Amino acid sequence: MRYPARSMTPAELLDFLAARGGQEYEVQALLHAGRGRKASVRELGAYRLTMRGDEVLACGPSGQPRHLSRTEFHAVFGSYAFGEPRPTGTFTDLGPLFGM
Repeated sequence: MRYPARSMTPAELLDFLAARGGQEYEVQALLHAGRGRKASVRELGAYRLTMRGDEVLACGPSGQPRHLSRTEFHAVFGSYAFGEPRPTGTFTDLGPLFGM
């Protein structure tokens, strides 16, 4: 797999999702290890994420969804980086479409 030139932090991902509330995105969780020539990036799996208000619905590789607050999201995913979010085409809330 080709990795993005720049990965997103959990805080950046939450801000990205908050601006697009109700739309589901798929992201690859990445774990950066080592430094210099020994640096490596390991894929931890694809996650489907949707943010509504301050709550994130996260569905991981196991297929089991979890509702997480921002604090809980950081506790679970704080040491990870994320690849480029890709929209899945699924909307859980149509409010953002009509809010303008």
